[in-house]
Amino acid sequence: MMKKILLTLAISAGVISSCFAQKSTPAKFSIGIEPGMPVGSARDVSTFTIGGSLKYDLPVASKTWFTVAAGYTYFPYKNDITVANVGFIETNSGEGFVPLKAGIKYFISSIFYAEGQVGAAISTSSGGGTRFAYAPGIGYQFDTRADLGIRYEGWSKNNTTISQVAMRLAYSF
Repeated sequence: MMKKILLTLAISAGVISSCFAQKSTPAKFSIGIEPGMPVGSARDVSTFTIGGSLKYDLPVASKTWFTVAAGYTYFPYKNDITVANVGFIETNSGEGFVPLKAGIKYFISSIFYAEGQVGAAISTSSGGGTRFAYAPGIGYQFDTRADLGIRYEGWSKNNTTISQVAMRLAYSF
């Protein structure tokens, strides 16, 4: 219940803040590749992650952007395994997730930013279900077209968390 409230508050804050957006800075889309490394109990079943995402950034105030992202992340398994206590579903090769997140990006300087996102990660495996997703991170904007971010991302369900440290190299348009 608390997770739904936090998600609703984050989305509401972004929508309300958009009323104050500066007109001189246009909204933008970006597409990125996202390699990562599982951490915690996820490291027991996978050694790396790979994914991609599409993100929309909307300026809401000076140095502040509301973000919405959708993507795909794949956790290849080390071996054929069943680890229900970690949250993974039995498979021969790995498990995929579709993370859907919204958040706030704040520019600490003209090129460095901090970002926090919340949302849901939907398993692509049969019976995998949906998890609460959260992702704090930092990043560097090379110019108006290139961006590099690093984040910790956790997906929680029934007192288990699948987590990773991931990088996002993106091109904006």
